[in-house]
Amino acid sequence: MSASKKDELVEKALKVFYREGFHATGMDKLVAETKISKTSMYKHFRSKEDLILATLKLRDERFRSAFVKRIEELATDPKGQLLATFDTLGEWFQETDFQSCMFIKASSECQEAAHPIHKESADHKHILRNYLEDLAQKANLKNPPALATQLQLLQEGAIVLAHLHGGNSPAIEAKAAAEALIKAAEV
Repeated sequence: MSASKKDELVEKALKVFYREGFHATGMDKLVAETKISKTSMYKHFRSKEDLILATLKLRDERFRSAFVKRIEELATDPKGQLLATFDTLGEWFQETDFQSCMFIKASSECQEAAHPIHKESADHKHILRNYLEDLAQKANLKNPPALATQLQLLQEGAIVLAHLHGGNSPAIEAKAAAEALIKAAEV
């Protein structure tokens, strides 16, 4: 399998894992969905876990890139960008293929903190939290580390509620709470 076929496999596997889950998706399902033989899969990935890690890396790159790009389209100043994170989440929640956060699901299925899939998921969330902290610092807000954690808690809760109940209302409500937190953090 060429590098482009490997990339195609990761791309197709990402869609299947996002839709079906990790444990629920066996290699036979992946073969049927991707039209790539088990032999070819195992040529590039020693295990299903390795393939899952590759899909998580791809999802991380794509999600963060699109997330930051959209935030920067919605707001130019750091404080506005902090609030725009919730608008961006609300847009994501309304996409027809929204199925919650792949990293929340992955870490739920692989709960041991030392598990590579759990670690990959935690790294994704840590990078997003650092992004929020950087924006809070640039906005000259009090205690950027604590504010970033508080805003991330609102975001993660909004993701879970949007998954459970649908719609973008959780993002709207979380944004209102974020506005209060940001106002309280103004120097």
